[in-house]
Amino acid sequence: MLTLTSGAVQVIRNVTANPELPPETGIRIESGIDGSDALRLSVASAPESGDQVVEEEGAKVYLEPAAAQLLDDKTLDAQVDPQGDVAFTIAEGTAT
Repeated sequence: MLTLTSGAVQVIRNVTANPELPPETGIRIESGIDGSDALRLSVASAPESGDQVVEEEGAKVYLEPAAAQLLDDKTLDAQVDPQGDVAFTIAEGTAT
């Protein structure tokens, strides 16, 4: 199962903390278009049918089935640069 670093948890919680968003709002990761290895990430109000749910310290990640299989043994990290832009990265293995 995908694991989240503390940085990813913090960023996801910040991104989804808007009080106008539903409480189940999280980040959804889905596989790329036409079988591409690229992944698409978006803010989702709830998981879709069949999504794998990863929740850690209030941060919710919804994984579309193909993405869940691809990310099964990976770690999601996130950082915010000085301009306030968020960058998510995926690393091999699980966080310790």
